[in-house]
Amino acid sequence: MRKTILTGDRPTGKLHLGHYTGSLRNRVALQNQDKYNMFIMIADQQALTDNAKNPKKIIDSLLEVTMDYISVGLDPAKTNLFIQSQIPELAELTVYYLNLVTVARLQRNPTVKSEIQQKGFGESIPAGFFVYPVSQVADITAFKADLVPVGNDQKPMIEQAREVVRSFNNIYGEVLVEPEGMYPEGIEGRLPGLDGKAKMSKSLGNAIYLSDEADVVQKKVMSMFTDPNHIRVEDPGCVENNAVFTYLDAFCKDKAALEEMKAHYRRGGLGDVKVKRYLNDILQAELEPIRARRKELEKNKDYLYEVLRKGSDNARAVAAQTLSEVRDAMGIEYFKGMKF
Repeated sequence: MRKTILTGDRPTGKLHLGHYTGSLRNRVALQNQDKYNMFIMIADQQALTDNAKNPKKIIDSLLEVTMDYISVGLDPAKTNLFIQSQIPELAELTVYYLNLVTVARLQRNPTVKSEIQQKGFGESIPAGFFVYPVSQVADITAFKADLVPVGNDQKPMIEQAREVVRSFNNIYGEVLVEPEGMYPEGIEGRLPGLDGKAKMSKSLGNAIYLSDEADVVQKKVMSMFTDPNHIRVEDPGCVENNAVFTYLDAFCKDKAALEEMKAHYRRGGLGDVKVKRYLNDILQAELEPIRARRKELEKNKDYLYEVLRKGSDNARAVAAQTLSEVRDAMGIEYFKGMKF
């Protein structure tokens, strides 16, 4: 029996290499195994929880994210690409689930606490942002997702979803599917930024985007953080916490050559420029076909909207069926079967 996968991204700008190693490559691999029902959501409603005063940012990013999806290999014929706001059933499910979660439980969610601090809300936390973990439960359960590929920092979100599902099923009967998280392993779960100090992030301005032109990629690679104590070529260098080697770990397919390069760097005699040029060559080879596909997609916006419209229609049909089952279980289909 095919299992169902749900995952997605907030449309707050173009996607970058951190998204690529952390999720996109894995999604394409899962899609091509042809044994999953794949739903990938552009989470515009979730993005509005902290961008409500700048909706243009979300609107402008919708097609950018869609082009990134398709250019890396996600196939609309195999994977259902849809827009969260076009599925009103998700909002209704969220309302019901909110009654199964306490404010204290939301406050304890470490992911929410970290993001509140990172975004500097202080005491002015938007209510929508505060309860977005419950909205995520609606997203997951609407499609009865068995598996949810997310970053390791999202483990508390999956656990909260499982708690809500168990609570609902205990009260109303076995209607919802309890999801499992799928987590990346090793460096692919957290690619650092060009500065080497944090994960790659749009807001921190330390990212290489999938759509960056070749000269931009080269410039960014040559500016990357390495070992600050590796001043001269002959100096021994440190590979650990060296962003250039972290990227090579994620992208270099010739692992034997990479290990030889690491050994050379550690004993001295290998300059940062040479290592960066090697990384640049590898990244250009990885990104060139993605850039080429993206340029073709930029010429056909109508196709992109049609993909999203069809995907949203398909997703809504599935979510509507789940909502009907939820309402039946709760006993609130008061007029069902009545003749007037």
